[in-house]
Amino acid sequence: MGDLLSELLAPLRLQGVFHSRWSARAPWGVAGEREHCALIHYVQEGTCTVELPELPEPVRLNAGDLVVFPHGTAHRLADSPGRTTVPLSSLLPDRSPGAVRTVEIDGPGPATTMLCGGLHYDDSAAAPLYRALPPVLVFDREMLERQPLLSGTLDRLAGEWAGGEPGAVLVALRAFELVFVLALRVALADLDTPVLQALRHPGISRALLAVHTRFGEQWTLESLAEEAGLSRSAFAASFRELVGEAPMRHLTARRMQEAARLLKESTLAHGRIAERVGYRSGVGFHLAFRQWCGMTPGEYRRLGPRRGGPAVA
Repeated sequence: MGDLLSELLAPLRLQGVFHSRWSARAPWGVAGEREHCALIHYVQEGTCTVELPELPEPVRLNAGDLVVFPHGTAHRLADSPGRTTVPLSSLLPDRSPGAVRTVEIDGPGPATTMLCGGLHYDDSAAAPLYRALPPVLVFDREMLERQPLLSGTLDRLAGEWAGGEPGAVLVALRAFELVFVLALRVALADLDTPVLQALRHPGISRALLAVHTRFGEQWTLESLAEEAGLSRSAFAASFRELVGEAPMRHLTARRMQEAARLLKESTLAHGRIAERVGYRSGVGFHLAFRQWCGMTPGEYRRLGPRRGGPAVA
Protein backbone atom coordinates (compact mmCIF):
# COMPACT_ATOMS: atom_id res chain seq x y z
CA MET A 1 0.00 0.00 0.00
CA GLY A 2 2.86 2.37 0.80
CA ASP A 3 4.38 1.90 -2.67
CA LEU A 4 0.99 2.48 -4.26
CA LEU A 5 0.56 5.70 -2.33
CA SER A 6 3.92 6.88 -3.65
CA GLU A 7 2.88 5.98 -7.20
CA LEU A 8 -0.41 7.77 -6.63
CA LEU A 9 1.22 11.04 -5.60
CA ALA A 10 4.66 11.15 -7.24
CA PRO A 11 3.47 12.30 -10.70
CA LEU A 12 1.46 15.23 -9.32
CA ARG A 13 4.48 17.55 -8.96
CA LEU A 14 3.07 20.01 -6.48
CA GLN A 15 3.81 23.51 -7.75
CA GLY A 16 2.67 25.78 -4.94
CA VAL A 17 0.02 26.42 -2.34
CA PHE A 18 -2.48 29.22 -1.80
CA HIS A 19 -3.66 29.31 1.78
CA SER A 20 -6.09 31.42 3.73
CA ARG A 21 -7.53 31.75 7.21
CA TRP A 22 -11.25 32.29 7.61
CA SER A 23 -13.22 33.79 10.46
CA ALA A 24 -16.94 33.71 9.67
CA ARG A 25 -19.89 34.54 11.91
CA ALA A 26 -23.30 33.08 11.12
CA PRO A 27 -25.19 33.44 8.92
CA TRP A 28 -22.71 32.84 6.08
CA GLY A 29 -22.30 30.72 2.96
CA VAL A 30 -19.65 30.52 0.25
CA ALA A 31 -19.81 28.67 -3.08
CA GLY A 32 -16.47 27.63 -4.52
CA GLU A 33 -16.09 26.72 -8.18
CA ARG A 34 -14.03 23.81 -9.53
CA GLU A 35 -10.33 24.41 -8.86
CA HIS A 36 -7.36 22.85 -10.64
CA CYS A 37 -5.77 21.87 -7.35
CA ALA A 38 -6.35 19.75 -4.27
CA LEU A 39 -8.26 21.60 -1.56
CA ILE A 40 -7.93 21.27 2.21
CA HIS A 41 -10.23 22.76 4.88
CA TYR A 42 -9.39 22.38 8.56
CA VAL A 43 -11.91 23.62 11.13
CA GLN A 44 -10.15 25.17 14.11
CA GLU A 45 -13.17 26.50 15.99
CA GLY A 46 -16.93 26.28 15.56
CA THR A 47 -18.82 24.24 12.97
CA CYS A 48 -19.77 24.38 9.30
CA THR A 49 -21.40 22.23 6.61
CA VAL A 50 -20.10 21.02 3.25
CA GLU A 51 -22.47 20.47 0.35
CA LEU A 52 -21.75 19.13 -3.14
CA PRO A 53 -23.88 17.30 -5.72
CA GLU A 54 -21.92 14.07 -5.32
CA LEU A 55 -22.99 13.72 -1.66
CA PRO A 56 -26.51 12.55 -0.77
CA GLU A 57 -26.64 14.93 2.21
CA PRO A 58 -24.54 17.73 3.72
CA VAL A 59 -21.51 16.86 5.83
CA ARG A 60 -21.22 18.64 9.17
CA LEU A 61 -17.72 19.55 10.28
CA ASN A 62 -16.84 20.30 13.89
CA ALA A 63 -13.75 21.79 15.49
CA GLY A 64 -10.77 19.55 14.78
CA ASP A 65 -12.22 18.00 11.60
CA LEU A 66 -10.45 17.97 8.24
CA VAL A 67 -11.88 17.68 4.73
CA VAL A 68 -9.84 17.08 1.55
CA PHE A 69 -11.00 17.52 -2.06
CA PRO A 70 -8.37 15.66 -4.14
CA HIS A 71 -9.69 17.07 -7.44
CA GLY A 72 -10.73 20.54 -6.30
CA THR A 73 -14.41 19.65 -6.74
CA ALA A 74 -16.85 22.57 -6.62
CA HIS A 75 -18.64 22.75 -3.26
CA ARG A 76 -20.49 24.97 -0.83
CA LEU A 77 -19.39 25.85 2.71
CA ALA A 78 -21.85 27.42 5.13
CA ASP A 79 -22.80 27.65 8.78
CA SER A 80 -25.88 25.51 8.04
CA PRO A 81 -27.33 23.59 5.05
CA GLY A 82 -29.25 25.49 2.39
CA ARG A 83 -27.79 28.84 3.33
CA THR A 84 -27.66 31.55 0.65
CA THR A 85 -24.09 31.72 -0.66
CA VAL A 86 -21.78 34.25 -2.26
CA PRO A 87 -19.17 33.23 -4.86
CA LEU A 88 -15.72 32.50 -3.48
CA SER A 89 -14.28 34.70 -6.23
CA SER A 90 -16.02 37.72 -4.70
CA LEU A 91 -14.16 37.17 -1.42
CA LEU A 92 -10.88 35.90 -2.85
CA PRO A 93 -10.49 37.09 -6.45
CA ASP A 94 -6.79 36.18 -6.53
CA ARG A 95 -5.83 32.69 -5.37
CA SER A 96 -2.47 32.30 -7.06
CA PRO A 97 0.11 29.85 -5.63
CA GLY A 98 2.28 31.40 -2.96
CA ALA A 99 -0.31 33.94 -1.85
CA VAL A 100 -1.72 34.17 1.68
CA ARG A 101 -5.03 35.80 2.60
CA THR A 102 -7.28 36.38 5.59
CA VAL A 103 -11.06 36.40 5.14
CA GLU A 104 -13.51 37.78 7.69
CA ILE A 105 -17.30 37.53 7.40
CA ASP A 106 -19.28 39.50 9.96
CA GLY A 107 -22.56 38.36 11.42
CA PRO A 108 -24.49 38.18 14.68
CA GLY A 109 -24.13 34.43 15.18
CA PRO A 110 -21.46 31.97 16.34
CA ALA A 111 -17.99 32.15 14.78
CA THR A 112 -16.23 29.49 12.71
CA THR A 113 -12.49 29.64 12.15
CA MET A 114 -10.93 27.59 9.34
CA LEU A 115 -7.58 27.07 7.71
CA CYS A 116 -7.85 26.49 3.95
CA GLY A 117 -5.23 25.50 1.40
CA GLY A 118 -5.16 24.92 -2.33
CA LEU A 119 -2.31 22.64 -3.45
CA HIS A 120 -1.64 23.28 -7.13
CA TYR A 121 -0.36 20.39 -9.21
CA ASP A 122 0.04 19.36 -12.84
CA ASP A 123 -3.45 18.03 -13.52
CA SER A 124 -2.37 16.37 -16.77
CA ALA A 125 0.18 14.30 -14.80
CA ALA A 126 -2.34 12.89 -12.33
CA ALA A 127 -2.21 9.11 -12.32
CA PRO A 128 -5.37 7.25 -13.42
CA LEU A 129 -5.63 5.87 -9.90
CA TYR A 130 -5.51 9.39 -8.44
CA ARG A 131 -8.32 10.44 -10.77
CA ALA A 132 -10.39 7.57 -9.36
CA LEU A 133 -10.26 8.94 -5.81
CA PRO A 134 -13.63 10.12 -4.47
CA PRO A 135 -14.43 13.85 -4.77
CA VAL A 136 -14.21 14.42 -1.02
CA LEU A 137 -12.52 12.74 1.95
CA VAL A 138 -13.68 13.58 5.48
CA PHE A 139 -11.56 13.00 8.60
CA ASP A 140 -13.12 13.61 11.98
CA ARG A 141 -11.26 14.77 15.04
CA GLU A 142 -11.00 11.26 16.51
CA MET A 143 -9.30 9.95 13.37
CA LEU A 144 -6.81 12.81 13.39
CA GLU A 145 -6.01 12.39 17.07
CA ARG A 146 -4.80 8.87 16.27
CA GLN A 147 -2.31 10.39 13.84
CA PRO A 148 0.00 12.63 15.91
CA LEU A 149 2.15 13.76 12.97
CA LEU A 150 -0.90 14.82 10.93
CA SER A 151 -2.73 16.47 13.82
CA GLY A 152 0.47 18.14 15.04
CA THR A 153 1.20 19.59 11.59
CA LEU A 154 -2.34 20.96 11.35
CA ASP A 155 -2.06 22.52 14.79
CA ARG A 156 1.23 24.20 13.87
CA LEU A 157 -0.21 25.51 10.61
CA ALA A 158 -3.23 26.87 12.44
CA GLY A 159 -1.20 28.34 15.29
CA GLU A 160 1.61 29.97 13.32
CA TRP A 161 -0.28 32.07 10.84
CA ALA A 162 1.82 33.19 7.88
CA GLY A 163 3.95 36.25 8.28
CA GLY A 164 6.83 37.59 6.28
CA GLU A 165 9.48 35.24 7.64
CA PRO A 166 12.19 34.09 5.23
CA GLY A 167 11.17 30.93 3.40
CA ALA A 168 7.54 31.21 4.53
CA VAL A 169 6.17 30.27 1.08
CA LEU A 170 8.28 27.11 0.85
CA VAL A 171 7.53 26.15 4.46
CA ALA A 172 3.79 26.52 3.84
CA LEU A 173 3.99 24.38 0.69
CA ARG A 174 5.87 21.61 2.47
CA ALA A 175 3.55 21.71 5.50
CA PHE A 176 0.38 21.52 3.40
CA GLU A 177 2.00 18.84 1.24
CA LEU A 178 2.69 16.83 4.39
CA VAL A 179 -0.91 17.23 5.53
CA PHE A 180 -2.12 16.10 2.10
CA VAL A 181 0.08 12.99 1.97
CA LEU A 182 -0.64 12.00 5.58
CA ALA A 183 -4.38 12.48 5.07
CA LEU A 184 -4.35 10.21 2.02
CA ARG A 185 -2.41 7.63 4.02
CA VAL A 186 -5.11 7.71 6.70
CA ALA A 187 -7.77 7.43 3.98
CA LEU A 188 -6.14 4.31 2.55
CA ALA A 189 -6.12 2.69 5.97
CA ASP A 190 -9.46 3.80 7.43
CA LEU A 191 -11.96 5.11 4.88
CA ASP A 192 -14.32 2.77 3.04
CA THR A 193 -14.74 3.74 -0.62
CA PRO A 194 -14.25 1.37 -3.59
CA VAL A 195 -10.95 2.74 -4.88
CA LEU A 196 -9.49 2.82 -1.36
CA GLN A 197 -10.64 -0.78 -0.89
CA ALA A 198 -8.80 -1.58 -4.13
CA LEU A 199 -5.57 -0.22 -2.68
CA ARG A 200 -6.03 -2.43 0.39
CA HIS A 201 -7.03 -5.55 -1.55
CA PRO A 202 -4.02 -7.93 -1.60
CA GLY A 203 -4.52 -9.09 -5.18
CA ILE A 204 -5.90 -5.94 -6.82
CA SER A 205 -3.24 -3.79 -5.18
CA ARG A 206 -0.49 -6.03 -6.63
CA ALA A 207 -2.00 -5.67 -10.09
CA LEU A 208 -2.34 -1.90 -9.66
CA LEU A 209 1.28 -1.60 -8.60
CA ALA A 210 2.31 -3.57 -11.69
CA VAL A 211 0.20 -1.35 -13.95
CA HIS A 212 1.58 1.84 -12.46
CA THR A 213 5.26 0.84 -12.36
CA ARG A 214 5.67 -1.80 -15.10
CA PHE A 215 3.28 -0.46 -17.73
CA GLY A 216 5.84 -1.07 -20.49
CA GLU A 217 5.53 -4.83 -20.17
CA GLN A 218 3.30 -6.86 -22.49
CA TRP A 219 0.41 -7.31 -20.10
CA THR A 220 -2.76 -9.21 -20.90
CA LEU A 221 -5.84 -9.69 -18.78
CA GLU A 222 -4.62 -13.20 -18.00
CA SER A 223 -1.13 -12.10 -16.92
CA LEU A 224 -2.52 -9.32 -14.73
CA ALA A 225 -4.89 -11.81 -13.11
CA GLU A 226 -1.91 -14.08 -12.47
CA GLU A 227 -0.04 -11.13 -10.91
CA ALA A 228 -3.03 -10.64 -8.62
CA GLY A 229 -3.25 -14.33 -7.78
CA LEU A 230 -6.86 -14.51 -8.98
CA SER A 231 -8.75 -16.26 -11.72
CA ARG A 232 -9.34 -14.23 -14.87
CA SER A 233 -13.05 -13.76 -14.22
CA ALA A 234 -12.68 -12.99 -10.50
CA PHE A 235 -9.91 -10.49 -11.20
CA ALA A 236 -11.81 -8.68 -13.95
CA ALA A 237 -14.98 -8.43 -11.84
CA SER A 238 -13.18 -7.30 -8.66
CA PHE A 239 -11.03 -4.78 -10.51
CA ARG A 240 -13.99 -3.18 -12.26
CA GLU A 241 -16.03 -3.07 -9.05
CA LEU A 242 -13.27 -1.47 -6.97
CA VAL A 243 -11.40 0.71 -9.49
CA GLY A 244 -14.39 1.68 -11.59
CA GLU A 245 -13.09 0.56 -14.99
CA ALA A 246 -11.75 -2.53 -16.74
CA PRO A 247 -8.13 -3.55 -16.04
CA MET A 248 -6.92 -3.09 -19.63
CA ARG A 249 -8.56 0.33 -19.89
CA HIS A 250 -6.78 1.35 -16.69
CA LEU A 251 -3.51 0.07 -18.15
CA THR A 252 -4.07 2.07 -21.33
CA ALA A 253 -4.71 5.23 -19.31
CA ARG A 254 -1.46 4.75 -17.38
CA ARG A 255 0.47 4.17 -20.61
CA MET A 256 -1.04 7.23 -22.25
CA GLN A 257 -0.26 9.35 -19.19
CA GLU A 258 3.40 8.36 -19.41
CA ALA A 259 3.42 8.89 -23.18
CA ALA A 260 2.02 12.39 -22.70
CA ARG A 261 4.74 13.16 -20.18
CA LEU A 262 7.47 11.97 -22.54
CA LEU A 263 6.00 13.91 -25.46
CA LYS A 264 5.98 17.07 -23.36
CA GLU A 265 9.29 16.68 -21.54
CA SER A 266 11.58 14.79 -23.94
CA THR A 267 12.70 14.77 -27.56
CA LEU A 268 12.32 11.00 -27.94
CA ALA A 269 10.96 9.86 -31.27
CA HIS A 270 7.37 8.68 -31.27
CA GLY A 271 8.49 5.12 -32.01
CA ARG A 272 10.74 5.05 -28.95
CA ILE A 273 7.95 6.43 -26.78
CA ALA A 274 5.61 3.75 -28.09
CA GLU A 275 8.13 1.06 -27.09
CA ARG A 276 8.61 2.54 -23.62
CA VAL A 277 4.91 2.45 -22.84
CA GLY A 278 4.36 -1.08 -24.08
CA TYR A 279 3.36 -0.76 -27.76
CA ARG A 280 5.09 -2.91 -30.36
CA SER A 281 3.37 -1.06 -33.18
CA GLY A 282 3.77 2.67 -33.78
CA VAL A 283 0.43 2.67 -35.57
CA GLY A 284 -1.28 1.06 -32.58
CA PHE A 285 0.25 3.66 -30.26
CA HIS A 286 -0.80 6.51 -32.58
CA LEU A 287 -4.41 5.31 -32.66
CA ALA A 288 -4.56 4.66 -28.92
CA PHE A 289 -3.14 8.09 -28.07
CA ARG A 290 -5.53 9.86 -30.41
CA GLN A 291 -8.52 8.06 -28.92
CA TRP A 292 -7.36 8.86 -25.37
CA CYS A 293 -6.31 12.46 -25.88
CA GLY A 294 -8.34 13.69 -28.82
CA MET A 295 -5.20 14.60 -30.79
CA THR A 296 -2.28 12.76 -32.33
CA PRO A 297 1.07 12.45 -30.53
CA GLY A 298 2.55 14.98 -32.94
CA GLU A 299 -0.23 17.50 -32.31
CA TYR A 300 0.09 17.00 -28.57
CA ARG A 301 3.85 17.62 -28.69
CA ARG A 302 3.39 20.79 -30.72
CA LEU A 303 0.45 22.23 -28.80
CA GLY A 304 1.00 20.86 -25.30
CA PRO A 305 -1.77 19.70 -22.97
CA ARG A 306 -5.07 21.51 -22.78
CA ARG A 307 -6.11 23.16 -19.54
CA GLY A 308 -7.12 20.51 -17.03
CA GLY A 309 -5.15 17.77 -18.78
CA PRO A 310 -5.99 15.37 -21.58
CA ALA A 311 -9.52 14.10 -21.79
CA VAL A 312 -9.89 10.38 -21.28
CA ALA A 313 -12.03 8.94 -24.03
